[in-house]
Amino acid sequence: MTVLKAAVIGCGDVSAVHFEAIAKLDGARLAAVCDADPARLAAATAAYGVPGFSDHLSLIEAIGPDVVHITTPHNKHASIAVDCLDAGVNVIVEKPLAHTLAEGNRLAEAAKGSAAKIGVCFQNRYNATSQAMHSLLSSGELGAVVGASATVLWHRDADYYRSRPWRGTWEGGGGGLMMNQAIHTVDLLQWLVGDVTSLSGNASTRFLGETIEVEDTAEFFAEHANGARSVFYATLANAVNAPVTLDIVTEKATLSLRGDLTVTYADGRVEVVPERVVESGGRAYWGVSHELLISDFYARLAEEGPFWIDPAEAQKSLGIVKEIYRQSYPEMTGLVS
Repeated sequence: MTVLKAAVIGCGDVSAVHFEAIAKLDGARLAAVCDADPARLAAATAAYGVPGFSDHLSLIEAIGPDVVHITTPHNKHASIAVDCLDAGVNVIVEKPLAHTLAEGNRLAEAAKGSAAKIGVCFQNRYNATSQAMHSLLSSGELGAVVGASATVLWHRDADYYRSRPWRGTWEGGGGGLMMNQAIHTVDLLQWLVGDVTSLSGNASTRFLGETIEVEDTAEFFAEHANGARSVFYATLANAVNAPVTLDIVTEKATLSLRGDLTVTYADGRVEVVPERVVESGGRAYWGVSHELLISDFYARLAEEGPFWIDPAEAQKSLGIVKEIYRQSYPEMTGLVS
């Protein structure tokens, strides 16, 4: 059996779950790591016993990886991914797709022209609850979707941003709360309810204005292609990291996500779909499904066609977030687009 060579570019916080997932894969091995920060690079090479590189082009040339995992700051996602695709290397890139719409479009075009595959880490689509919601809604047995609501009530403090200063900037992160935390829930909302056709919202900084230049709070109202409507609210000013909520009302049932999924039917029946619980070195708010997405990506490498969460699919949530920014910061078009 051919053993695929994997590499991780960006050895910061979220890389931990990628290293874990690679270690559990049959038919793949970690072959190299890359980071521009000497201390992080030294720590990773020592921890995993593989060669380390300070730039991704040198890694690609020297190692010839089959799959690269990109876990860098947001503003590096697209440029590194394009270089990998141009070299015929398969890519798994953390969300968001890119830190600007222009870079996201560039990456989507590169993906169309490459024989290599690329997947974007919207791992919450693999949650047991998300899969159950999608299956129920797609089956038609619940009738038409009437509307939906979602909340992300989390907490981040100044030290979180001071530890990784890029997170709190337009240039490094492409945004704040919506790009770095709430985009997962935005993705689930549009995936489950349907494409967004009309959007009105606002982003602002209510809590961390002395620390960051980006938003820590946002809300929007959306209309979807199927006629449903949804409302969304998110903030980092909450006292704790509360469970994400997502409620979808259909003609014949209400689906309510609060960790586990509760389905309440119009005839009085109630079903509960429990979410999986896994032990991981990652943080709880990253969810439980990185490993499933990564394993599925590797399993589909031999299939024809793009991976199902590709740049074209990831552009949908990026477009929603950027439209909220466009409405909220009209004087900053060059920074927020």
